[in-house]
Amino acid sequence: MICKMAAAKWSLKISKSQQLLLCRYRLGSAIYSSRGCSSESKKGWLQSLFVHKVDPRKDAHSNLLSKKESSNLYKIQFHNVKPECLQEYNSLSAEVQSRLHSDQDYPCEIVGSWNTWYGEQDQAVHLWRYSGGYPALTKSLNMLRDNKEYTEFRKERSKMLISRRNQLLLEFSFWNEPLPRAGPNIYELRTYRLKPGTMIEWGNNWARAIQQRQENEEAVGGFFSQIGDLYLVHHLWAYKDLQSRAETRNSAWLKAGWDENVYYTGNDTDAPSLSILSDCDRKPFHSLSQSAFLG
Repeated sequence: MICKMAAAKWSLKISKSQQLLLCRYRLGSAIYSSRGCSSESKKGWLQSLFVHKVDPRKDAHSNLLSKKESSNLYKIQFHNVKPECLQEYNSLSAEVQSRLHSDQDYPCEIVGSWNTWYGEQDQAVHLWRYSGGYPALTKSLNMLRDNKEYTEFRKERSKMLISRRNQLLLEFSFWNEPLPRAGPNIYELRTYRLKPGTMIEWGNNWARAIQQRQENEEAVGGFFSQIGDLYLVHHLWAYKDLQSRAETRNSAWLKAGWDENVYYTGNDTDAPSLSILSDCDRKPFHSLSQSAFLG
């Protein structure tokens, strides 16, 4: 009797909306139990209200978006160099890259080397291509591990660096193959951090948009990260100079559909980063026609 009186007093203290919610909960529980649901389905009808249903993909993003006809793997390096060492660093890197490039057994080639002109200062950016994918990367690492000359280079280089980082990349199937071009040029590296789950939508959008950026052959390459910082996309563009860049980008807005591309690009990403790169001050590699972007 005392318990019933206490319960009655408690029910008077709660609001009408709380009483209504409690009644609905009790009613729902009664209906739920009366239907004879299995114990597996009884884990929580309330929890099911907040579960996000995910549409499963048929394959990995790397297989859906990368080029099927090739198994190239790319590595991009960002080296922050001590300001007083930048020129020495460029010379030493060029010498070692040239030797590696001339080694026919080494399954990797330098695609391009740049210094940041606008953006993070005193920075070197290198893009490497491994022909053969991950097996080629493993072979390269094993060869360099046994190369005493390269070991000495790394020790000397470490004295010039403040920090360094790298990423392994795949190239989008709809982007141009990175090829050498006449110089001198400036290069624009745009990096986008995508929201998780939007990579496929990004690919669908840019597969159409890239067709609108071919008139001046400014599209160099498009890549997405596989190892390192994830959900990153890199777009690399080439222009004769900053004025040419401005004119080319302005002309894109005159084409139907470009505004939609910009809109969806902004929806799928956080704030992008942009760097203007210049060719490193060095002589072209011996096999310029095969690998290097040096102007």
